[in-house]
Amino acid sequence: MLKVVWAPVAICAVLIAGLLYEWPPELLAPAVSAPLLLGILTTVSYFKQKRSERSAVQLEEMAAYFARRFAGNSSLSIFAVVEGLVGLDRPRVGEWLRGCSMSRTIFDAWCEAFAGRIESDAKAVKLTRVYLRELWSLIIHYQEFIEQFYEVATTIEVPRETADQYNRFVAEYNPFLQRVQDYIGKLRVLRRTEIEPPSVKLAKELPVKQISQPAPKQETVFGEPADHKGYILGRRPSSSER
Repeated sequence: MLKVVWAPVAICAVLIAGLLYEWPPELLAPAVSAPLLLGILTTVSYFKQKRSERSAVQLEEMAAYFARRFAGNSSLSIFAVVEGLVGLDRPRVGEWLRGCSMSRTIFDAWCEAFAGRIESDAKAVKLTRVYLRELWSLIIHYQEFIEQFYEVATTIEVPRETADQYNRFVAEYNPFLQRVQDYIGKLRVLRRTEIEPPSVKLAKELPVKQISQPAPKQETVFGEPADHKGYILGRRPSSSER
């Protein structure tokens, strides 16, 4: 903050000295203009640096959030959702599940290493663009698993618990993705990121199938027997009726 404060102090000092020593205007004007120009340049550079630092911290927070909530052992990881399909008697699905299991190990290791590196270099503003491209690359690869699961889930009968788990994942993942896209859009004003935010679409929710309720059981109501259709049980006919 001292880098910004010194300019007004220097200008005031020059003005006071000029008034005390009665400097001519042609001498006073350049003396005041020099610290004023330097002060403006210093102030612009200072706030730009602060804005870049805040941008780097935001990127570090998003990377840590992604690794914590959507990877590793989190129940909201798309890989945890995929595990809900294990045990289904579908040969092609089983082959895809085995591929996802191997990919999960590699992806989780990548996320953990990335979150650790960006945390240690959170103040390295010059690396913001590098880390942003890596985070975007992680999201693009992650998107492939989301789309694959959705495609599989719409062709088979998914357990209700798995569908609910996936929809909870979508409810939290989409706001995060929107936050990253907004961040990239704002960062493009400062510097060129070479990333197109709309290149990744929001995840789609699975339609929840309503379980049909059994119709209420209706009781059978028997009408009263008509007199002309026979004798009433338990009643002896009278002599007149005979």
